[in-house]
Amino acid sequence: WFGFEQEYFFYKDGRPLGFPEHGYPAPQGPYYTGVGFKNVGDVAREIVEEHLELCLEAGINHEGINAEVAKGQWEFQIFGKGSKKAADEVWMARYLLLRLTEKYGVDIEFHCKPLGDTDWNGSGMHANFSTKYMREVGGKDYFEALMAAFDKNLDDHIAVYGPDNHLRLTGKHETAPWNKFSYGVADRGASIRVPHSFIKNDYKGYLEDRRPNSQGCPYQIASQILKTVAEVPTSASASAAA
Repeated sequence: WFGFEQEYFFYKDGRPLGFPEHGYPAPQGPYYTGVGFKNVGDVAREIVEEHLELCLEAGINHEGINAEVAKGQWEFQIFGKGSKKAADEVWMARYLLLRLTEKYGVDIEFHCKPLGDTDWNGSGMHANFSTKYMREVGGKDYFEALMAAFDKNLDDHIAVYGPDNHLRLTGKHETAPWNKFSYGVADRGASIRVPHSFIKNDYKGYLEDRRPNSQGCPYQIASQILKTVAEVPTSASASAAA
């Protein structure tokens, strides 16, 4: 199962929606899941809610929306029971968003770090994933072996996690450095964030890879994650080999 969190910026007149013509708006903080005109403006929510409805009408499993950390930045979530289904629906949801914003005179910026080396967050497409074994069997030993496999395959993952990711994965703004693998419980600054529920449920459930970026191809991202997962023996496969 895969759940993708697609972040993006609304752009108008060559800058993020809500940014002044010169300089920057108030610093990050109140915009995340924000409400009110000063935080989200007068058109963004109308667009994201219409996009949600369009996706549902098209049969896309759109799970939710929220305003993101930077001004003009938003996110939608797509979930699929199957990597191909989830990836198909991410691409269709992207397309519908681009088509929808035409009538509002607004552009979508999917670049992972459109504001460059400034104190503004970049955009990711965090990949939440689980297998039947992870959900039903799991265990601490399996989890630690899985994390070791992700560490070993770091370069292969970064290669397909989206262009220009070195600009985003700096260790700042809720990211881990692109060239160092890490994991942590509820840690937004880790490569893989481990939910509290995963630990409390005897290391069973889903994990969140926070490295994929907003321009990444969900097919390639899911494929690489599944390749790495497949390297780790399960108790059943270990018993069969014994």
